[in-house]
Amino acid sequence: MKFIDEVHIDVKAGDGGHGLSSFRRLKNIPKGGPDGGDGGRGGDIVFRSIGSLNTLSKFRFQRKFEAQNGKKGGSQNKTGSDGNNLVIEVPCGTLIYESNTNKAIADLIDDREEICICRGGKGGLGNLRFKSSTNRSPTKFTEGKEGEYLQIKLELRLLADIGLLGKPNAGKSSLVRAVSSAKPKVADYAFTTLNPSLGVVDYSENSSFVISDIPGLITGASEGVGLGIQFLKHLTRTKEIIHIVDIYNKTHEQVIDELDELVDEVINYDSKLIQKVKWLALNKIDLVDEESLSLLVETLNNKFKGDINIYCISAAKKIGTDNLMRDIGKQMELSNEKG
Repeated sequence: MKFIDEVHIDVKAGDGGHGLSSFRRLKNIPKGGPDGGDGGRGGDIVFRSIGSLNTLSKFRFQRKFEAQNGKKGGSQNKTGSDGNNLVIEVPCGTLIYESNTNKAIADLIDDREEICICRGGKGGLGNLRFKSSTNRSPTKFTEGKEGEYLQIKLELRLLADIGLLGKPNAGKSSLVRAVSSAKPKVADYAFTTLNPSLGVVDYSENSSFVISDIPGLITGASEGVGLGIQFLKHLTRTKEIIHIVDIYNKTHEQVIDELDELVDEVINYDSKLIQKVKWLALNKIDLVDEESLSLLVETLNNKFKGDINIYCISAAKKIGTDNLMRDIGKQMELSNEKG
């Protein structure tokens, strides 16, 4: 299934039903008084977030949504039935904007959270409403009001505790496969991950967190190069970020340059986002000389001065991955306790 994380749609609430102009006509009362009822109210447009949904793909082919109109008023002062609300289900983490102004309308995060976006029109008045001491047989009635209409943008930002940051082919998908039941595609070429994927990490018997793998970033990603900011925005929802780097067949200088390059891209996109990068995973250590690895870790510790937690792993061989996930889980527990 193609991952869709932004769509533009038109939504319209139902129109109110018209009031009715009518008079009682009984056998023994040939010229009865007015008895036209009011029209029913139009249905609302309601958005509801659903935890089991993870893409906006259902909006690929349907872009217009209309709630039901209210029914016309009836004789004998019967009010027309109200139009049914139209409930549009979206994934948790969906933001709703007004298209023309880009004004934020709602941010649906929790499961089964609801918000009314467009109100249905009020029903019109029947002629009975206009009966008075000076006008015993009014014919006047009013039409129902139009339902509200909006052009909106839906934007999905994945909800995950931990996000993965790294260049193409750094091993992000391999790490998700190693520590969760998620099975993102893994192959030895860049941009294997074309769609974000989520995995649940059980780091202890009764505790877990959600990890998100997004496509790899390249130079200029913050300006839209490669898969660019289309997926960088998903990291804004995460609590913490793991920066993963492939250290195989690279000099220490090349590793450091790669780290700095991606840090610059993150800062260019959102300077606050860099504060979430608290973990550094040096991947493919099974292919690296131990002495060289030790020197690299020492160099990086001197560079970051304890501001980032450095772990040596092999995602493919599942070396060091459990320790990394367990320590992240414990750190998140401490953070939650502190509030």
